[in-house]
Amino acid sequence: YESNGLTLHRQGVYLHTNAKRSNQETSIPGFIRVVERVGSWEEDMNFDPGYEPDWAIVSSVKKDREHVSMKDSGQWAFSLPLSELYSLRRNRFSLGRNFLVLTSKGGHPLPPLHFHRGGTRELLRALHHYIVLDQSPVDGRLFLSYPRGTHDVSQPFDKLQFLDDGGSDIVSRFIHDPYATTFGGFSKVTNFFRAALRPPDTPVSRTPRDPNLPSHPDDEPGFELITCGVELGPRPDVTRGKPLDKWAECLDSEGRVKNPEKIKELVFRGGVIPSLRKDVWKFLLGFYPWNSTTKEREDILRAKTDEYFRMKVQWKSVSEEQEMRNSLLRGYRSLIERDVNRTDRQNTFFSGNDNPGLTLLHDVLMTYCMYNFDLGYVQGMSDLLSPILFVTQNEVESFWCLTGFMELVHQNFEESQEAMKKQLDQLSILLKALDPELFDFLDSQDSGSLCFCFRWLLIWFKREFSFEDILTLWEVLWTRLPCDNFHLLIACAILKSQRGELIGSNHDFNTILKVGHFYRQHRCCIKANMFSSSSF
Repeated sequence: YESNGLTLHRQGVYLHTNAKRSNQETSIPGFIRVVERVGSWEEDMNFDPGYEPDWAIVSSVKKDREHVSMKDSGQWAFSLPLSELYSLRRNRFSLGRNFLVLTSKGGHPLPPLHFHRGGTRELLRALHHYIVLDQSPVDGRLFLSYPRGTHDVSQPFDKLQFLDDGGSDIVSRFIHDPYATTFGGFSKVTNFFRAALRPPDTPVSRTPRDPNLPSHPDDEPGFELITCGVELGPRPDVTRGKPLDKWAECLDSEGRVKNPEKIKELVFRGGVIPSLRKDVWKFLLGFYPWNSTTKEREDILRAKTDEYFRMKVQWKSVSEEQEMRNSLLRGYRSLIERDVNRTDRQNTFFSGNDNPGLTLLHDVLMTYCMYNFDLGYVQGMSDLLSPILFVTQNEVESFWCLTGFMELVHQNFEESQEAMKKQLDQLSILLKALDPELFDFLDSQDSGSLCFCFRWLLIWFKREFSFEDILTLWEVLWTRLPCDNFHLLIACAILKSQRGELIGSNHDFNTILKVGHFYRQHRCCIKANMFSSSSF
């Protein structure tokens, strides 16, 4: 930083744009200034820095000013009063470059600032002249901002702004980042009592740095890069078990499955040989109860067959004239016909024109609309049915197996999409714990929400892997071992297996995702490490 009166200035700071701005360069160079101004904020808002930067941050100090909004002074120019700075996150890529993310008290993060030539240490030192940056007690890379004097115990307790002064502000911040907001409030109370109990001249103790660890030119006392506090340990070598290949031995004299939990464990570890899938899948998907006898299963099949054809007659008996006055049924039929004609056509069971497999696929999906009026048909359900129909090659059995599968995933297809949002949030949390660096990279590329994984979770990777691999993957997931959300761990495994492609590649990240390059690249890893609960 160069001192220029009351202005500090730094070159070599970059913004990284995304595919939404495909007409822009990937990295936009600029510089950052810390400017001390006196007078009103309105004057600061009209401050002319005397240059036309690609982008810049002009930070002004103005005390006792509340609810000052962030200024956008150009396409890539921003200004933020330091009194409105809530937090600063410092991260580092494997390439050694640092980047900072500043977040305002309103919960609005500025674009990540990438320091290609170093300089984060100088920026933090400059900010220390005006504010206190205190390390979050739960995240070593997050620093919470306080005005100078908030750690002075002579101040009233309410000046510590435990939950800030504005109710609407804390609500918006909690919605944006409940994790940081909650613990940020707790840390203010901790700092209050820590300052009260520590003698005035007592330095803050920190864990000494291990002299054996390699140093980095951008490290500095008080602002070390702290890695994730949870040490997962080395990943064990895991091999797949033998597939379930003997079914008759698993049944007692009356045809009951003797040990259902053992069957599930065998399927989870090794899958099922193709010739037994037709029998085993009916149990995994709830068509037959595990404790049913051979005689009981014969009765169930007869009852379920009658029920299926009663529902099928309902839509088959609707005339064209009636359907013209039933927009809902007409819409379902149109969607189903369109999706059936493009579902797994490379598979011999569904290939060619006038294929009976396509007719079965169509009829089962139309009947499901009669079975579940509330949900009806949603795009993607044909992908769930086709492997089941391929294995059972029976209209009635495939229908009832589909209903069992939909019991597990029906919330994925609901209009509110709340279940999908929840799963994406859970996936983000998992990835943040398993690979913080990869998560930070995705977050810096506006992909921290992992929305590009939406299709993976919606139809359980159906379009990401080969047809044969999906048969194995799904029967593993249907065991519900080791947990109901094992598919989220599989999604994490895919991301981790491609971290080098994502972080180290010269390709534009969003381009990789959009053209399908990423999907093609990760298919090869499924047989090696995708079906093991010990992968993590």
